[in-house]
Amino acid sequence: MSKIAVVYWSGTGNTEAMASAVMEGAQTKGAEALMLTASQFDVSQMDSYDAIAFGCPSMGAEELEESEFAPMFEACKEKLNGKKIALFGSYGWGDGEWMRNWDEICKNAGAVMACDYVICNEAPDNEAIAACKSLGAALA
Repeated sequence: MSKIAVVYWSGTGNTEAMASAVMEGAQTKGAEALMLTASQFDVSQMDSYDAIAFGCPSMGAEELEESEFAPMFEACKEKLNGKKIALFGSYGWGDGEWMRNWDEICKNAGAVMACDYVICNEAPDNEAIAACKSLGAALA
């Protein structure tokens, strides 16, 4: 059984709802999945999981959340080489540039992307929830 961390930051609950669907998708495929907020996770935990889903909404000028998520993720970048991961998040404006940039950063760090990232505008609809479940299943 694979062990998966679903690590996220959510300000409005949209990305948290996505994280819950990711966890459900992983569990449906038999994985042991755990949801953790960015403040509950750090680089020392990276090797404890077979795969990690990182979720963060777009903030400011299409950037990762700066106070909790970005510092945690920056520290984790050193452990991305060869690690199976997936990305997800919500946004309220823009066109998804933050996610394209984040995806590129992960690939450049050597991460093994389990699937394409999932983004949604504002609250996740049924299609976004299904995509998040598929993302979780791809990690499992």
